[in-house]
Amino acid sequence: MVWRAGSHQWELPGRTLVMGIVNVTPDSFADGGRYFDPERAVAHGLELVAQGADILDVGGESTRPGAEPVPLEEELRRVLPVIRSLARQVEVAISVDTVKPEVAAEALSAGASIVNDVAANRSDPAMWRVVAEAGAGYVCMHMQGTPRTMQERPFYRDVVAEVSEFFGERLVRLGACGVRREQVVLDVGIGFGKTCEHNLQLLRALATFRRWGRPLLLGVSRKSFLGLLTGAPVTGRLPGSLACAVWAVTQGVSILRVHDVAETVQAVRVIEAVLKA
Repeated sequence: MVWRAGSHQWELPGRTLVMGIVNVTPDSFADGGRYFDPERAVAHGLELVAQGADILDVGGESTRPGAEPVPLEEELRRVLPVIRSLARQVEVAISVDTVKPEVAAEALSAGASIVNDVAANRSDPAMWRVVAEAGAGYVCMHMQGTPRTMQERPFYRDVVAEVSEFFGERLVRLGACGVRREQVVLDVGIGFGKTCEHNLQLLRALATFRRWGRPLLLGVSRKSFLGLLTGAPVTGRLPGSLACAVWAVTQGVSILRVHDVAETVQAVRVIEAVLKA
């Protein structure tokens, strides 16, 4: 199947794409604001490309559990200089990680070609109209609640069935807003309104979501459920992150959103070689 994002196009499944994370925030759970300065964020993005990133995901608002929203002007101030600078220097696709249609529109004008929308559970179609008009790639992620509330009391009767139903309903609504299926990638939203057990059930069932005929993206890098399973702090969760990445490739996931690009690329290329042998 084809995934189209502006001028970028990929035939998937194929070589697994690695999306490197560039957090332009002072309060990221994973890097603690290390790349909040725009120059440091750009340098980090260039480093990730050198390590093998196929996509850079630039975000200016933390979506960790309990995070408070960032004002529109502040989010724009954070991400636009970084996206503009990276767009001039790299050939890989740039994604903007945002829930605000206004930020998405400005970021796409500045050089991004993908919108990574953790709030695809929205009811307002404004974001989807922005994506449709720009012909941008769109990451449709499942979340229960909002980042501020999502981990208070996650509950599902059947998390796999409910996430799958969500994807089916969203694909219909996206199409009604003019977003073509070939623009859409699906993300089960590990850690977004899910307990550790919910996350494990979704990971085990990844292959079932291929029924929708769209590429799958997975973001598990350094997440808290890995700490619950292993006792490792955020800085020690690379082995668990790589285990999930390798498992995901065997289940047909096409895009991995990660902090540790070089290590993930190496692990993924090895498991791809094994699967093709």
